[in-house]
Amino acid sequence: MKALLIGEYKQGKLEESTYELVGFAKQFGIDNVMFLVAKDDVDLKYDSKVYIADADKYKEYNPDIHTKLIEEVAEKENPDYIIFSHSSYGWDMAFRLAVKLKVAPISEVIGYNEGTFVVPCCNSKFRRDVKPKTQKAVITLQGGAFAPVSEGTPQIEKIDAEGIEPSVEFIDYEMPPKTGVDLTKAEIIVSVGRGVGKKENIELEKELAQTLGAEIGASRPVVDSEWLDQSYQVGTTGQTVAPKLYIACGISGAIQHLAGMKKSGFVVAINKDKDAPIGEIADVFVVADVNEFVPILTKKLKSA
Repeated sequence: MKALLIGEYKQGKLEESTYELVGFAKQFGIDNVMFLVAKDDVDLKYDSKVYIADADKYKEYNPDIHTKLIEEVAEKENPDYIIFSHSSYGWDMAFRLAVKLKVAPISEVIGYNEGTFVVPCCNSKFRRDVKPKTQKAVITLQGGAFAPVSEGTPQIEKIDAEGIEPSVEFIDYEMPPKTGVDLTKAEIIVSVGRGVGKKENIELEKELAQTLGAEIGASRPVVDSEWLDQSYQVGTTGQTVAPKLYIACGISGAIQHLAGMKKSGFVVAINKDKDAPIGEIADVFVVADVNEFVPILTKKLKSA
C-alpha cells in the first residue's frame, strides 16, 4: 500500500496540517511520498521522498498546473491513495484530481481499516464506513483526526510542468476582517455546547466566565442554532485556540471542535454522557448535568 501525500504551503510557510498526513500514513503503516509546491528554503521535517515544485513559478494556488504536477508524480509513483488535508485547498484539488484520474473521492476521513475509511455523517453525530469501488482513491483527512509526525530529512526531487495554460491567476490572499471576540489570545475559555439545552441557559456559563475572567466560546451546533454569534465558534470552521484553561460545558467533542482546542493547556469537560468523546482528551471529566453543576462551581469560586 502506498500513498502520495499532498502537503500545503501558504504565505511562505508549510501548513502544520501537512504533518497530519504523515501521521496518518505512519499510524497505518502505509508507504508514502510527498508532493509540495513551495520555495527552496521550506523547512520540512520528513523522512521520505518529496517532489517539490517551485512556488515562485507555479504559485501557492493554481489548480490547473497543480493538478498537472500531481498527475505527473502519481504516474511516477503509482500510489493507491492520493491524500489531501480537508482544507479549502484540499476541497478544491481533490475532486479535480479524482475526475482527472477517474477514481473515487472520499472526504473528511477520520479513521482507516484495511481499505475501508471512516467518515463522519449527520453533523458528526454518527460515523460510517466507506470503501471505494475503484482500486485507487483520492482522500481528504479531517483536521485534527490524526496526530502529526514531523521527523527526518526529506529526499528532494524537483518537478516541473510544461505546456499548460492556467485558467486562473493567483494574485494574493485576502484575510477576512476581524469581528467579534478574538479567542486566540484568551488565557481561559468557557465554551458552550448543545448540551446546555437552550439559549437562555448560556447565562450560567457567562457568569462562570465572568467569575474566572474568561472569554466565552461555542461549538458549531450552538452557532448554527443562533444562540451565539459565529465569532465565538471554536473548531475547524471557527477559531483555533490555545488557552491555559479550557472548560467545555455540554460539548460532546466532535473532531472538528477538538481540532480547534487541542492546544489547550488544561481541559475540564462537563457532560452528563460518560461516553462523550471529549472525555478522552479532558484532564478533568465531570459527569454531570451542566446546568446543575456550573452554578455550583461558580458559587464555590466566588466564595473562594
